[in-house]
Amino acid sequence: MVLTIYQVDAFAEKVFEGNPAAVCPLIEWIEDENLLKIASENNLSDTAFYVVKNDCIEIRWFTPTIEVNLCGHATLAAAYVLASRENFKENSIIPFHSIRSGKLPVRVNKDSFTLDFPSDEIEEINLSDELLKATNQNPISAFKGRSDIMLVFENQIEIENLKPNLTQIEKLDARGLIVTAKGNECDFVSRFFAPKSGINEDPVTGSAHTTLTPYWAKKINKGDLIAEQISNRKGKLNCKTVGDRVQITGKAALYMKGEIYI
Repeated sequence: MVLTIYQVDAFAEKVFEGNPAAVCPLIEWIEDENLLKIASENNLSDTAFYVVKNDCIEIRWFTPTIEVNLCGHATLAAAYVLASRENFKENSIIPFHSIRSGKLPVRVNKDSFTLDFPSDEIEEINLSDELLKATNQNPISAFKGRSDIMLVFENQIEIENLKPNLTQIEKLDARGLIVTAKGNECDFVSRFFAPKSGINEDPVTGSAHTTLTPYWAKKINKGDLIAEQISNRKGKLNCKTVGDRVQITGKAALYMKGEIYI
């Protein structure tokens, strides 16, 4: 079996920025064991697989160790591949659908892509000892969403200087840990750590912004938000809440195209 594979830098203006994702178009679904082996071999934070159906495009995402419910940057990368490399010309909306997360349409703009994801539901939780031990900085509040825990800090410099305690984070009852603060030159900044999913620090995490966007939209009373994930690679996102959905816009750049032999 020979499969096409792309590697795309998502939420990036050019290669070597943003978050790299692998994308594998499939004619039909193959065994889950092989999907996970491919993702593990790729050794990127996420690999997206998709199958074009009559009424939708089924999409799934795998880290090197597990299948995940939702991945923003790999969805953006898959949209880029469909629109720019696989000749998907039917309309300006790519109708992704995930069994785990429902309808995930992506609007194709001139040079960017807008993800339409379900907004997270978060509740404030106590700053327990296990959360206080998760980093070397002192958060001012904590929230729990469907998948992740989010710690809010006083300012951007604390996020820049933050050192994660990965052993402690891996013990948390969550997919990963989001840390965030108001930005100096944007509305908010963040970082994301998910050692339990095989990702110590994710460069740019689209799905985390389904948690971040509604929080900051309410916090600063603003609809359209400019966000930056300040990992080493960095990435910029334009975010907006629309009812119970979050729209996240970013660009992508192709790094590599190849073939997989199984």
